[in-house]
Amino acid sequence: MLTVEGTVKKQIAQSLTTVFDGGDTTVIDRHVRPDYIQHNPLAPDGPEAMKAFGAGMRAQFPDAKYNVLRVLSEGDLVLLHSNVVLVPGTPGIAAFDIFRFKDGKIAEHWDILQEVPAKTANGNDMFSTLSRPQTEAPEQRWFTAYNKKLITAFVDQLLVRKDLTAIDTYVGPEYHQHSPNFPDGVAGVKAGAGAYFEQFPQLSVEPKRIIAEGDLVAVHSHYVDTPGERGRAVLDLFRVRDGKIVEHWDAAQDVPETSANDNTML
Repeated sequence: MLTVEGTVKKQIAQSLTTVFDGGDTTVIDRHVRPDYIQHNPLAPDGPEAMKAFGAGMRAQFPDAKYNVLRVLSEGDLVLLHSNVVLVPGTPGIAAFDIFRFKDGKIAEHWDILQEVPAKTANGNDMFSTLSRPQTEAPEQRWFTAYNKKLITAFVDQLLVRKDLTAIDTYVGPEYHQHSPNFPDGVAGVKAGAGAYFEQFPQLSVEPKRIIAEGDLVAVHSHYVDTPGERGRAVLDLFRVRDGKIVEHWDAAQDVPETSANDNTML
C-alpha cells in the first residue's frame, strides 16, 4: 500500500513542476537538498542551477505547460510521466522525470525528453490510457511486488536476451502500444521488436532502475544499438492487469557527447 510518506513525496515531486510553468522557485528552497545531483545534460548540479534552468525555460517559453499525467512512487523514488507543451498548439514533449529523495528532500534527478510526433505508427497518442479501466492513477497496489517481478523477467527475456517468445508469455491479447514507432497490438510489438533486433543484432539493453506501484511498472534503461556508441536513455512504462502486460508507453533520448554536469544520464 502507498504510505503517507509516499504520498508526500509525490506531492513534492509534482509541485516542482511549478518552477518551469509557474515560476515558483520557493519550492526548490523548501524541497531540494543543497547537494542535489542533476542528470539532465543541460543543467549543472545544485538547487541554484535548477532555479536558473527554470528561469531560462520560462524566458524562452513563457506559455509552457507541464501537464503531469501519471505519478508513481516506490521507496525513495518518484516518477512523473508528463506532456510538456512549450508552445501552445504544438504536440509538445513526452517527459519522464525520476526524483530520488533523501531525508525528505529531493537529492537526485534523472529525466528523458522526446518530441511528440505528429503521427504514430499505431494511431495512438503517447499519453492516454486505453486499457480498462481507463485511469492514469496506479491501481491494485497489493500486486506491486508481483508486477515488478513480472516486468523484470519480461525485460530480461525480451530486451536483454532478445527472446521474442517473451511476448507470448507476458503480453495480453488486449495490448495497447504508445511507442510512436511500433504498430499496435501483440502482432505489432512482435513485428516491431523483431525488426529492431534484426537491424541491431549487437543491441545492448541495461536496466538501471525499476519503479513499481500497483499495475504500473517503469524501467529506466541504457540502450546501445551498436557497441561503441553512447546510446540512449530510455524509459519504458508498462501496465499489468491480471498477470499480463496490457499497455506500454515510452520515451527515449540520445546520450549527448557533452553535459553541463559530470554525471551520466543514467
